[in-house]
Amino acid sequence: MKPLNEVIAACPPSGIRRFFDIAAEMDDVISLGVGEPDFVTPWRIREAGIYALEHGYTTYTSNAGLPRLRELICADLEKRYDARYSPATECLITTGVSEGLDLALRVLLNPGDEVIIPEPCYVAYEPCVAFAGGVPVRVPTSWEDDFAIRADVVAAAITPRTKAILIGSPANPTGAVQPREALEALVRLAQEHDLYLISDEIYDRLTYTGAHTCLGALPGARERTVLLGGFSKAQAMTGWRVGWICAPEAVAELCVRVHQYTMLCAPHISQLAAVEALSAAEDDVTEMVADYDRRRRVFVKGLREIGLECPEPGGAFYAFPSIRSSGLDSETFAERLLKEHSVAVVPGSVFGASGEGHIRCSYATALPLLEEALDRMGRFLRSL
Repeated sequence: MKPLNEVIAACPPSGIRRFFDIAAEMDDVISLGVGEPDFVTPWRIREAGIYALEHGYTTYTSNAGLPRLRELICADLEKRYDARYSPATECLITTGVSEGLDLALRVLLNPGDEVIIPEPCYVAYEPCVAFAGGVPVRVPTSWEDDFAIRADVVAAAITPRTKAILIGSPANPTGAVQPREALEALVRLAQEHDLYLISDEIYDRLTYTGAHTCLGALPGARERTVLLGGFSKAQAMTGWRVGWICAPEAVAELCVRVHQYTMLCAPHISQLAAVEALSAAEDDVTEMVADYDRRRRVFVKGLREIGLECPEPGGAFYAFPSIRSSGLDSETFAERLLKEHSVAVVPGSVFGASGEGHIRCSYATALPLLEEALDRMGRFLRSL
């Protein structure tokens, strides 16, 4: 048989899913592994989906998505961040943010173009760059600096082949929220070297220790920024698969072109549910975000009390404590914690070299389970 695609064949399976699959076969496991809200989608949103199904909204929509949903997304961005996009020409609805990232990279990259990715970073970033024909170039951040992206470190990685910088803020896995000044420095760097900026802001509403900075709203950023967002996290709509891209018209137009030949459109029912989410579910979002914040404070305090140093996560729903005091590497720590005390976490090494010495813990878990997980982790540390 002729060989299959070499790039895809060389891509390892997700390190996150590996631990999740092991945990699924065990009893009494507390999983802090997968980054998914433990809330059910708020009832008013589910009811809108039910209504849409009962009334026969089971057809395709336009490739770019329902005009009403695009209007609401653009209005929300303008209201919250003063980021201004045309719903008709600069916004499209995608099947989750994952598809949005794939579309953006396919449109921006030619074969061999380099994309700089500060890490630790979400596990999909590097494979998606490679699948689009690009070359991922990782640059480090450190927990001593709260995982802030340093423009001088990024600048040192720029070559004549560099095409874009890909960031996530608030970040998975660290929970880090990039300071406005760090993002402004990246914009200046992008202007100087004529680079695109791809900003994954799926966790924008889950920001606890300050205001979220929308990259597309910064002076000089809009013309070179592809903004990614969606409904999976703050609205607890992971299974509905609704995301969006806002970008300059030339970029958005080509994203729609790829989208129309591959996915065609996001599910009609899901788009109508997302309309309801933006129109009438703000109180539900506020309540869920407040609950995440309570869990965040309890969990981070508990990690520190059992002897794990933990940077303050300013956003998302992840803690990224250091486990260096244990004397174990992150892979060994995670494997032993799972097998010996039935707590599933993700080794920091799967998010890049800068993640080694850390583990990712999702606190999108009920508070009693978080407290039990802390107790088990404390017993594990005392046994070492």
